[in-house]
Amino acid sequence: FGDSRKKKVFTDLKGRAVWIRAAEQFTERDDVIQTIVVVSGDDMEFFMEKFRPNLAFMGVEIVEGGAERADSVENALKIVREDAEFVSVHDAARPVLAKKWIDDVFAKAAKTGAAILGHKVSSTLKRADSSGQITETVPREHLWEAQTPQVFRRDLLCEAFAKRDGFQATDEAQLVERIGHPVSIVDNSAMNLKITTQEDLRIAEKLLDALPKEKALRGFHPFADEDPRGL
Repeated sequence: FGDSRKKKVFTDLKGRAVWIRAAEQFTERDDVIQTIVVVSGDDMEFFMEKFRPNLAFMGVEIVEGGAERADSVENALKIVREDAEFVSVHDAARPVLAKKWIDDVFAKAAKTGAAILGHKVSSTLKRADSSGQITETVPREHLWEAQTPQVFRRDLLCEAFAKRDGFQATDEAQLVERIGHPVSIVDNSAMNLKITTQEDLRIAEKLLDALPKEKALRGFHPFADEDPRGL
């Protein structure tokens, strides 16, 4: 991220930390019954002290992470409530998220058991060797950039982790694919970026203002031509 003093998810993004902007998209939903935030053991003391008021207000649960992403998610799975039918995994470094995008991937997972957000690759892709010499132009047809949230039936995701046998997957969909269950992709906006660099943070600041807004009900007038509910 280029800032040795602060990790990207703790950085301020237009008045709120990156991780808070990501997590609040779930804590504010009626269909989400539990929100778990996974934190590195090295950051735990700082995190609990720095964000104590936020944690109390948001009602999230905290779990210590592992060495790799899959280890961290597995730690969180251990405390998922028994009455949770589905588990949604989201990158704390993806704070530019619209409610509609979550609605879409939740709905798809409810139908298929496993779904992720993704964006079709539109640029020409090159494979290069360690010296930077291009070795191949990779066809981009049928290629997608995986995003989060990634949503799975709880029993399916637990089975995938139980059978991972130390395999370090780069996302949860890869683990579910390994046990033979199909995973659906919901076409989504490239605005759902993952903050990795300082430049990404500056882009995210602009994107927050460009997110699709929910339609608000207009004031109803008895002589209006249109029903404000769009009916």
